Amino acid sequence: MPHAPHGGSRARTGTALAAAAALALPVLTGGPAAPAAAAPAPAGELRAALPEPTGDRPVGRTTLHLVDEEREDIWVGGPRELMVTLWYPARADAGRTAPYMTEAESAAMVAALGLDLPSDTMHSRVRTHSRLDMPPARTRNGFPLIVLSPGAGHNRIELSSLAEELAAHGFVVAGVDHAHEAAPVEFPGGVITACPGCTSGRWAEGTENRAEDVSFLLDRLTGPDPAWRWSHVIDASRIGMAGHSWGGAATAETLRVEDRVDAGINFDGPFYPAAAGEGLDKPLALIENDQGNEWEGVEEIWPRLEGWRQWIRLDGSGHSNSIDRGVLAERFGLRGVFTEQQWRNLYGDLPTDRGLELVRAYSVAFFDHHLRGGDQPLLEDPESFHPELVVVEPEEERTG
Repeated sequence: MPHAPHGGSRARTGTALAAAAALALPVLTGGPAAPAAAAPAPAGELRAALPEPTGDRPVGRTTLHLVDEEREDIWVGGPRELMVTLWYPARADAGRTAPYMTEAESAAMVAALGLDLPSDTMHSRVRTHSRLDMPPARTRNGFPLIVLSPGAGHNRIELSSLAEELAAHGFVVAGVDHAHEAAPVEFPGGVITACPGCTSGRWAEGTENRAEDVSFLLDRLTGPDPAWRWSHVIDASRIGMAGHSWGGAATAETLRVEDRVDAGINFDGPFYPAAAGEGLDKPLALIENDQGNEWEGVEEIWPRLEGWRQWIRLDGSGHSNSIDRGVLAERFGLRGVFTEQQWRNLYGDLPTDRGLELVRAYSVAFFDHHLRGGDQPLLEDPESFHPELVVVEPEEERTG
């Protein structure tokens, strides 16, 4: 489970993301980070529900497997492949509830944790609020599209709470697993991929690779031969992106190189030299941790942001409050797997439900305003709505 490096000094980008991946890898692909302090609930009682969406639209969900025959995978060779989950406003709140992860992904994650949990824990024991393969709601003008990019070593499904919230508020959301930069991810044929990208140190190159993934995804969702049978409900003129950690870096890079993406949010990630040096003229928000862990590139890019911009420190937060994992760890009785310092790096002192609530509220306001022109006073004075959303004033603005 990624975390930003602990300490008050500025962390260099490679060191920061290496440290972020380092905590993911022991938990996902090796032994537990620390001995469990308490056993989880008995198997028959193991149940957890994601936070309910606050929007009034039912949510549908479907999965796509996309293959880019024209690009070689930079990690393992062969054509570049992506697994994509779509969340969208559904026509009715009916049909089968979507599972969280696949059975194989759940079994792989449970085995990697090294804990005595049923192999289906992350499959059938996590209640989502999405209906599987339901037709989308009818729309006259189309729904804006938001791409979500996960952090190093994380499955796209761990952004489900945010995705369901956005879909319930009238957005189509595409969560993309950048192959071999996420884990565990099941591809057709039962292949479970790991994360060689997480140990490569090639963070800037991987960020550019993710931006290319997003361009390919947009081609397949909004082009002349769409991969989704209901792609016509997407308004291709209104596209946003958000990402966590490595996905946050990819968001900035995608804004830089992809004309079709209009606005983005970086959830506690760095900015690499291409974006930090060139800057952006599109709306960008940064939501950073409150553990004194600073990412390289933030202060460099800030004066080069020529569009709407906002820098938020999420008071009391850690590195991973934007994803589901902290909520699920607590609800499954797994907090004792982490040391106190690891937990603080990941989730800070905020209740995990509250952290997700704040991320979701800000994201809905941001994308509603920048993609639909909605009036969102929350963006004008975030702290007056939620005291934890502290607006950061960079030094040049304080002294300017």
